[in-house]
Amino acid sequence: MVKTENILFEQKGYIGIITLNRPESMNTFNYETLKELGELVENIAQRTKDIRTVIITAAGRAFSAGADLKERRTLNEQEVRRNVAKIRDVFTAVERLPQPVIAAINGYAFGGGFELALACDFRFSVAGAGMGLTEVSLGIIPGAGGTQRLTRLIGPAKAKELVFTARKITAEQAYEYGILNGVAEDCDAMLAAAFALAEEIVQNAPLAVYQAKYAISKGSSVDLQTGLDIETKAYEVIIPTKDRVEALTAFSEKRKPIFLGE
Repeated sequence: MVKTENILFEQKGYIGIITLNRPESMNTFNYETLKELGELVENIAQRTKDIRTVIITAAGRAFSAGADLKERRTLNEQEVRRNVAKIRDVFTAVERLPQPVIAAINGYAFGGGFELALACDFRFSVAGAGMGLTEVSLGIIPGAGGTQRLTRLIGPAKAKELVFTARKITAEQAYEYGILNGVAEDCDAMLAAAFALAEEIVQNAPLAVYQAKYAISKGSSVDLQTGLDIETKAYEVIIPTKDRVEALTAFSEKRKPIFLGE
């Protein structure tokens, strides 16, 4: 296990687990936490052979309540801009990880906490957890991608309703909106669901998974023909890989393929 002041990281097989570890402040994001998370994500991005899927969760009763407002009150306007740019860049780095990323939402996820979950590919939550983009109630707007990612996920009308009202919704409501992939009764069951999905993903050829993620992510906001072109380029990357040949060999030999990420 790797531990910094505010983040824990451990690895189970091919699965990397990031744990936000500021439970005393409901895992809010101060500048130091953002730096630590950014550095960790940058490292994970370079480890595509031994880390094939990532789970992000948190310690305590909150996933994250968003920006650290105690710190924010001490910042001048330039420092606020610095923090907002940092959180936006870090969450974009999470979104752009080659590896699939699963948010395991163990409790409250408001503001930046909810935006981090939106930057992930999948989202599971414990039942009853409150979540939402509540920024307009604080005189600001979502600044870490929330206005864009939520809109792409559930459409502009529903996104505007949640953002303009600063409405706090339950995990069950978020599931009905199509924000969550699943809701579990307790944290153990929620983490089990996240790990089950991760284990299912890591059975497959990692380079193929990464290119499939790239094609879906890049193609989802463009016209169909451009999306098809993106898919074609992603497929071309896979053709010369050893894993593709291994899959064909294993099929002919009636055995399970051994994928090396090569």
